[in-house]
Amino acid sequence: MRQDDLTPMYRQWAAAKRDYPDVLLLFRMGDFYEMFDEDARVGSEALGLTLTARKHSGDNRIPMCGVPHHALDRYLRRLVEKGFRAAICEQVEDPREAKGLVRRKVTRVITPGTLMEDELLQGQEHNFLLSLAIVGETAGVAVVDVSTGDFLVTELSCRAQEESSGKPVAELLPDRPAADSRFAAVADEIARLQPAEMLIPEELVNERWVSEAVARGGSASLTPVATDDLEFRSPAQQLSEFFGVESLRGFGCEDLPAAQSAAAQALRYLQRNRMDALPHLTGLATYSTEQFMVVDAATRRNLELVRTLRDNSREGSLLALLDRTLTPMGARLLRQWLLQPLLEVDRIRRRSDAVEALVRDGVMADALRQSLRGVRDLERLINRTTAGTANARDLSALGVSLTALPAVREALMPGSAGTSGLLDELRDSLDTLGDLATLIAGAIAEEPPVTVTEGGLMRDGYSPELDELRDAMAHGREWVAGLQSQERARTGIESLKIGFNKVFGYYLEVSRSNLQLVPPDYQRKQTLVNAERFITPGLKEMEEKILGAEEKAQDLEYELFTALRREVAQQAERVLATARTVARLDALLSLARVAVEYDYVKPTVEETAVLDIRDGRHPVVERALVNEAFVPNDVLMDCEHRQLMVVTGPNMAGKSTYLRQAALICLMAQIGSFVPAREARIGVVDRIFTRVGASDDLATGQSTFMVEMTETANILHNATDRSLIVLDEIGRGTSTFDGLSIAWAVAEYLVRKIGAKTLFATHYHHLNELTEVLPRVINARIAVKEQGEDIVFLRKIVAGGTDRSYGIQVARLAGLPQEVIERAREVLRSLEQEDLGRTVGPSQEAARKVAPTVQLKLFEAAPDPVVAELLKLDLDTLTPVEALMRLKELQDEAQKRKD
Repeated sequence: MRQDDLTPMYRQWAAAKRDYPDVLLLFRMGDFYEMFDEDARVGSEALGLTLTARKHSGDNRIPMCGVPHHALDRYLRRLVEKGFRAAICEQVEDPREAKGLVRRKVTRVITPGTLMEDELLQGQEHNFLLSLAIVGETAGVAVVDVSTGDFLVTELSCRAQEESSGKPVAELLPDRPAADSRFAAVADEIARLQPAEMLIPEELVNERWVSEAVARGGSASLTPVATDDLEFRSPAQQLSEFFGVESLRGFGCEDLPAAQSAAAQALRYLQRNRMDALPHLTGLATYSTEQFMVVDAATRRNLELVRTLRDNSREGSLLALLDRTLTPMGARLLRQWLLQPLLEVDRIRRRSDAVEALVRDGVMADALRQSLRGVRDLERLINRTTAGTANARDLSALGVSLTALPAVREALMPGSAGTSGLLDELRDSLDTLGDLATLIAGAIAEEPPVTVTEGGLMRDGYSPELDELRDAMAHGREWVAGLQSQERARTGIESLKIGFNKVFGYYLEVSRSNLQLVPPDYQRKQTLVNAERFITPGLKEMEEKILGAEEKAQDLEYELFTALRREVAQQAERVLATARTVARLDALLSLARVAVEYDYVKPTVEETAVLDIRDGRHPVVERALVNEAFVPNDVLMDCEHRQLMVVTGPNMAGKSTYLRQAALICLMAQIGSFVPAREARIGVVDRIFTRVGASDDLATGQSTFMVEMTETANILHNATDRSLIVLDEIGRGTSTFDGLSIAWAVAEYLVRKIGAKTLFATHYHHLNELTEVLPRVINARIAVKEQGEDIVFLRKIVAGGTDRSYGIQVARLAGLPQEVIERAREVLRSLEQEDLGRTVGPSQEAARKVAPTVQLKLFEAAPDPVVAELLKLDLDTLTPVEALMRLKELQDEAQKRKD
């Protein structure tokens, strides 16, 4: 439509829409936020609104729909959930004072990463906006949670893994594309942070690793950003000017140019899209991923740390089990701890000592728990206050929360059982903010309304001027109420009543049957079907006084409230510091409560390579069991004598549970938690790698086997001798020969090249013979009791390997038809007899010197010339992997001759 055809109001809307063409523009008009034109068509369908039309010139009509102003957050939530972005165009002057068209401007743009409203957020999780910038071979990462004020930056190397690790690629494993490996550390950090929105340089948006990182990062919204914006100030200058500092030295990122670029990029985005979110961003915090154990996406998923594999639900995860927090701040922090286990023994011990003090002193723990129940989300409440979006109920909730803080501090006073160094520090650093609590309690009404412009916000006695206006309003209403009795007596009209509406103000209503009794001084105002409405000079005079006082009172209350909000906002840093202290107390208390309830023990954490767990249990599985008791098991590993444990046994017997519980106990110990065991000695590990189960990755077009190999390659590239590796069924996604070859090669590489503690569950029983050719390898199996053709899983780990998988028995337990079971037994007997009848001639003893995988293939090889050719080789000079590769070449040649 042409601008000349638009009314002034529509021209105002069109100008705002030009500035924000890619979002839905919600345009404030009185009590509604309206959408027009194409926005209206899209918005009406997304929100289920009625699409109407309105004239904009002549007979031309423009589509429109709207939502009530008081229900805006509810509709915004639905838009965000459906992937839309919305710009809020507010009235920025009082319509009563406007000279002509009311001025309007866009005050914020709602995107997934810039939310502040409680109705749009998950209280237990951060809502991060992540910004990525690449400078040379370094990636800068900045994350902002505008709802809490957190602004964090770090730098990560984006060199190819082969260069950074200095290790060759295992020759039997498919190499990962260079583009993937360059950004592996970045992708891992994205997966850990689970951002709601990611700002990615335009030139990287179509990179494969970005799509993989987005997929692993959950449901992040991807926002491309141009890197050639006309910005004449350097990132460091932009940040310094915004925070009002001379340099970034105080934030720890003065020498981190990539981190500065990412942070400045995030800041520019917020300045454009969330103007009201900026005042409470008061500084940066620089962190290093080297301070924490890296928990990559595969490990987080396979160990079900925050979501389950089955249905991606929080319920059933380790986080759901450990989270007994009482505040949203504590819940967010506990999640952060779980995804960032500590590496420094002293920090781990300080946490576990604090948990121990709370376990030992039940009186202290109970008192602390009771006091924390009254604390709301201090971080988000104070940040809405600073942003100027908090209403009176927000300030009231903040004030009530602050009144609970003295009890929190009192609960931490040393009792008969004592405290810990960390608890003492937290108690001494806790600012109870009594002055702020008193200020809010004396100002905000006991039950204030949601809106801030219609009165009822401030407490009586806070402002003498407001009290005077309220008295005038109250006396006026009393006069009006008394007037009804007076007029009934004067006129003799018993049914006469006084009413009020916004159109006519106060009026006297008389039924038609009594109109003859109406006195001369009544002035007719409105005729109804069965009555007439009148006014009198005296009634109008009092109305002006009442309404005048009410309007003045509302205006004054709003002024008083906004002044109070600004005064409270000035204490934001104090409130945020207190919120961080409360969050730490809450998280520690949660770990203590779980330890007491589930009979966990304090582990001994040390700088060794030992992993010694006595009667360990899987924390989640043991809680899920209903009709049977969990069978505990030991784990004893180190890097000198018992480095790689090959675990065999049938499916459903508990191999995966055993592997996972070892990893989970280690991880729990390094977040400072007690662990499910009778006793535990944990040598700190730098990373936990898991390769447990697999499924096709449809998002990135990878097969089950490719997912398996990619995760395995990641382990071999990045593990160190301080890592803990959990491998479950390596190689099962391909043929038996290839899978066994890969499993053998991986085990050999882990022992000879990496030296990491490894739990290796497998159905390839020939891997039990690794103990004959490799040092530091031990065998273990799941005990099974045979009862005729049935088996009973004893769930107990015992020393030694096994040569049976009990596959047919497990199939029977799973409910396969009996006819299928019987036929499977016949086929198995036939295969076993065939194997027993085979020989390989005089070189059989030589073949046994090679890896069992080669020996197995010699028995099964065909055609015979392949066997003959292989037996001519000097097998003692070949490694198992070389022999396997040579055999594969000979088979390929034989097949070509046959074809």
